Amino acid sequence: MKKDGGHISIKDYPEEIRPREKILYYGAESLSDQELLAILLRTGTKEKSALELANDVLQDGGLKNLTQISVEELKCKKGMGLAKAAQLKAAVELSRRLARQSLGLLPIIKDPNDVAKLVMGEMAYLDREHFRAINLNTKNQVMAIDTISVGSLNASLVHPREVFKPSVKRSAASLILVHNHPSGDTKPSQEDIKVTWRLYEAGNLLGIEIVDHVIIGQNKFLSMKEKGYM
Repeated sequence: MKKDGGHISIKDYPEEIRPREKILYYGAESLSDQELLAILLRTGTKEKSALELANDVLQDGGLKNLTQISVEELKCKKGMGLAKAAQLKAAVELSRRLARQSLGLLPIIKDPNDVAKLVMGEMAYLDREHFRAINLNTKNQVMAIDTISVGSLNASLVHPREVFKPSVKRSAASLILVHNHPSGDTKPSQEDIKVTWRLYEAGNLLGIEIVDHVIIGQNKFLSMKEKGYM
């Protein structure tokens, strides 16, 4: 039965070909890319079913494009919005992490470009400042990324205790600090510089080197180490 908007709802499909029922009866491997995406999207719109929305997403380069497109770009697609875009990007990131764990691979940070590749897609469009610490082992492999604070960066929010406590537990060899500027401008503020030096000195006392502090803007980044701020 067609709805008022002119499309057929998934609920109107025969039960045996609905994506959720198929995954129950036949397993996830039996579903097409479109059907798997439709399950992640959960619902459609007045104009399109979840299957039709999934098809629209796949038209722009297939599944591979989902690893490259940003949340901001994805949410601007008609019928998507932030919630659906975030769900898809979260699923992509989970699959990426699972693949790395299965292969025993961890991202390696060689320079600020590697930091940007790791976090730019998510952090460039956040509407508030997020301050994070990337934990590295002795081979410069990423062990974990901790969110330390959310909100304007200042010394009271970013206390050395909060930054280094999880790193000490993990026996991290070094840290890379990273935070975003929602304005898009990557120039460090005086508070950015103050916090960086405070944590740098604390790291020296603990034997956990602060390798760099990378500021993320919109499609650009700044390494405070490369620019001589630390």
